[in-house]
Amino acid sequence: MLQKNISKKIIAFDADDTLWHNEPYFDEAQVKFSELFEDYASHQEVLQLILLHQVKNLPLYGFGIKAFTLSMIDSALELTNHQISGQGIQKIIDIGRDLLQKPVELLPEVEDVLKQLKGKYKLVVATKGDLKDQHRKLHVSKIGHYFHHIEVMSDKKELDYEKMLARLDIKPANFIMIGNSLKSDVLPVLNIGGTGIHVPYHTTWEYEKIDFDIVHTNFKSVSSINQVLDLI
Repeated sequence: MLQKNISKKIIAFDADDTLWHNEPYFDEAQVKFSELFEDYASHQEVLQLILLHQVKNLPLYGFGIKAFTLSMIDSALELTNHQISGQGIQKIIDIGRDLLQKPVELLPEVEDVLKQLKGKYKLVVATKGDLKDQHRKLHVSKIGHYFHHIEVMSDKKELDYEKMLARLDIKPANFIMIGNSLKSDVLPVLNIGGTGIHVPYHTTWEYEKIDFDIVHTNFKSVSSINQVLDLI
């Protein structure tokens, strides 16, 4: 049984694939994209090319659907040696536009956990992605009222968390971050002295994967989000 050994003041939640489903929509979009270019490369080769452009473009475009769409266009230009038609570009834009209109489906037990924590702690959303899109998801999901603060970050590295905590006037020792990404939601928070709770999601963007185990006194891992209540 998980022990109640964490006593903190601010609890932050990642959004995509922690509060609601997200990555499956991107997987679906990449399948649609690869089908457009099946005469140029295999599905796996297309996925690797999109990832290559996403990582290369992060310093300029950041994270989110719009950045993903631009990286798909870059990939299409490379695949076709810049011979893709305007109609072809439009099909890619349509894939991105469809992503921006996907329904918001909360993950199981999310709202129940928020109900139990609200009023006892200050709850925060700390996420990456497009500002407008993430605010849309919060509005559509109808859970925005549970949160004291919404932070859509350009990245989730140590400095980004330190800046957020400074704005919240909270010390890292009094901060818990809950999320599905070990790379973005857990490691940076541990490195600055906070607590990270990992709630795995069944699929993970390749960029967010790490190839080592985390051993840290402030690190916890649970199989479902309702188990965080046993830690707090």
